[in-house]
This record gives sequence, C-alpha cells and structure tokens, in this order.
Amino acid sequence: MAEPLQFTRLDSAAADFEARLAQLLDRAPEADLQVTQSVTEIIAAVRARGDAALLEFTNRYDRRSLADAAELEVSRPQYEAAWNSLPQDLRDALEAAAGRIRDYAQRQKLESWEFGDAAGNLLGQRITAMDRVGIYVPGGKAAYPSSVLMNAIPARVAGVGEILMVVPAPGGELNPVVLGAAHLAGVDRLFTIGGAQAVAALAYGTATVPAVDKIVGPGNAYVAAAKRLVFGRVGIDAIAGPSEIVVVCDGLTDPRWIAMDLFSQAEHDELAQSILISPDRAFLQTVEAAMNQRLAELPRAAIVRASLAGRGAFVAVRDLDEAIAVSNRIAPEHLELSVAAPRQWLEQVRHAGAVFLGRHTPEAFGDYCAGPNHVLPTSRAARFSNPLGVYEFQKRSSLIECSPQGARQLAAIAGRLADAEGLQAHAASARDRS
Repeated sequence: MAEPLQFTRLDSAAADFEARLAQLLDRAPEADLQVTQSVTEIIAAVRARGDAALLEFTNRYDRRSLADAAELEVSRPQYEAAWNSLPQDLRDALEAAAGRIRDYAQRQKLESWEFGDAAGNLLGQRITAMDRVGIYVPGGKAAYPSSVLMNAIPARVAGVGEILMVVPAPGGELNPVVLGAAHLAGVDRLFTIGGAQAVAALAYGTATVPAVDKIVGPGNAYVAAAKRLVFGRVGIDAIAGPSEIVVVCDGLTDPRWIAMDLFSQAEHDELAQSILISPDRAFLQTVEAAMNQRLAELPRAAIVRASLAGRGAFVAVRDLDEAIAVSNRIAPEHLELSVAAPRQWLEQVRHAGAVFLGRHTPEAFGDYCAGPNHVLPTSRAARFSNPLGVYEFQKRSSLIECSPQGARQLAAIAGRLADAEGLQAHAASARDRS
C-alpha cells in the first residue's frame, strides 16, 4: 500500500493559525540570492560576448553541441511542417483553443480617444502596438504548446510588428506540438534557447537574436530572476513564480473532482502550491481519501507528492465568508469557487489572478481553452498585478494640443506652479504662449 500523502493542515480557530499561514506562504529568499548571483553572471557574459556566450550556455545547460549560433533558429517552414505532422484531432483542439483565446483577446484591445475642453484644447490618448516582443515558452519537464498560444495570440491581436519566441531544447529535442502551436499562433522567429541566457539575448540582442521591447511568459527561477534584472532595459509582464491554486468548497462538490483539481497544479513542479479551504471538516477528510486513492492514476505522482508535502495545505474555517477572507490573504494565481451560487460569493473576492466559478469549472479549462489568459500573477502578486493580455503589448501616449485661448489659460496656471517649484525656464516657456 502506498504511503499516504503529506501536507499541512491548518485550522482558522487555532491560536497559531496566522503564523502558520504566513509560514506556508513564505518563499525561502536565501535560495533566490544564489540564483540571482548566477543569473547576473550569465547576463553579463551574454552582453559582453553575444552569440559566443549564448552558444556556450546553451551547449552546457541543454546538453547540446552546436558550433554556429545560426543553428539556434528554427525556420518557419520547419514549424509549419511540424504543424502538418500533428494528428488531425490535436490540430482541431489547438485551433479551437486558439479561436477562443483570440476571441477573448479581441475584447481587450484599447482604443485611442480624444476630447476637447471649453477653451478649445484637444486632449487625448493614442494607442500603438509595440514593434517587437519576445515570448518565453518553458521546456524541460513538460512541453507547453498552450503557453505559445497564450503569449503569442494577444501580441498578434494587439498588432505587434514582430513576435520572437524562445524555447529550450534539452538534448536538441523540440516538441512538434510546441512548434506547431508557434505556426498556428503566427510566431515570426523561433530560437531554441532557454534560461537566463535567452532572456539576456532578448533584452540586449546578439548578432543572431534581435533585441526586443518586451519579454513575456513564465519560466523557472532563473528565468524569473533574469527578467527582474533586465527590467528597465526592456519591459516585462511579471516575475512569475511556481503555479498555485486555492479551492474554496462548501463540501458539496464530488471529492474526486476536487482531488484532481488540486493535483492539476501540484503536478507542474515540486514548488507548486495547492490549497483547499472548506468549513466542512468531514469533507476535507473525504477529499484526502480521494487524493490518496487517485494518486496512482498520475504518471507525475512523485512530483505531486513533493509539491503537496512542501507547500500543499488543507484549511478548515468557520464558514464560507472566512474561507474567502483567507483566500484574499493568499491572493492566489487560480481560485476555484466550488460552491453553490458562486457569483454571490464573487463579490467578496478581492485578490485572484483568475476565478473559476462553480462546480463544473476546473482550473484546467483556463490553462488550455476557456479563453482568458493562463499567464497570471503568482506569489501574492494578484494583489496588484493582472493576467497577461492584449494591453500588455500596447502603449499609451498622451495627446495635448492647445488653442491660442487655451494656451493663455494654461500659461497662467503652469507659470504660477513653476514659480512655486523654482523652475524659471518652465515658467517662462509657459508664459511665452500667453
């Protein structure tokens, strides 16, 4: 008989609840310092030596033996051929997912606007797309064609001029489904590089990889650290951490469903986090039994075990109001409201990257094909950050055009305020128009 799953058990009525919850959400910053030091060295090397450093790190970390940086690029005919090689049912599924993602993204587009004030001044906002962006697609433990669609399609909808994609190819192996998704999503150029070296190449450019204006997409701790370090040179979407799910359940959903919903995040990697919150203590025990029963169904059971033992938790609370209050404290990447009348409880949700309403809406739908983006804020960043969307690839420019009468009015205001700040050139520039 397999050993029972291990995870943290919390009770909101316990005196040490707050301290134990804070400990559960802590991220071990000492490990981050080691990663940052290594990444800093990789970025410096790519900046200084360009393609030579890129080849060196790719050969070392991805177990390859490339001699020319040109070999890092996959041609468009190659990923079109990969698309044509896929089984028809898989192509149908990818096309259906892409269509839903595109349809959702179309509704996110920002539009330019203008208005005139009483003095005849024109004020407004002009929306333009970025020239070139880089999308990072994870590789290694699993292949993620869904991440290709989620990153590239909103960029294409936004009107980005050129989309570059980077994806690691350990041992030189590239998943044909990932390549096929790149073809479907309209990726312009694709490079088989990953890790901090890929981020550095996109940020600073090499002879082979052009520099981009923004880098988006999730990755491991090294990718996250690299994005943090190059921010300012380029834009980034967010610093992504391991995947997370919080399930709030009233105790009336099939426990086997909830077990697999929790597993769906735990199987990503050992640092992923799965948390179940419920006021029904008997239900928590039933779900635990279902998890121990269903674990044998999973090829990635060892990863699930490690994830739950390290960061998984069951939280017993007094009622659903408290359950949602605890969820708001966690600010999860994914929140399932597996309750009756979920929209009634939605009003109390303050912080979540994506909310899945009702018993028939598993987080897995959001990962692949529901429509909203699966690149979401993690590590409590849902308190202040947003899902990836079309707006991440659009820029806003303010517009101001003054009439002679408007200039006279604004000159008096601007001149007085500039005087107060001691900036005489500002004051004179304003008053010259009066």
